[in-house]
Amino acid sequence: MSERAAPFYCPYCGDEDLRPSEQGHGAWECAACNRAFQLKFLGLLSRGVQRADNGGDQI
Repeated sequence: MSERAAPFYCPYCGDEDLRPSEQGHGAWECAACNRAFQLKFLGLLSRGVQRADNGGDQI
């Protein structure tokens, strides 16, 4: 089992000064904008990832 992934930046202000919050699993606090947020993994999609790539732009 690997470690939990951590966010690289705040989704509100973009700053990187994040700390785990005491609010529970997946909760983070941003020291720059004084906001708290929570990340949650919902699961895998049953259809998988679908790309709309048709080989590049047409010229």
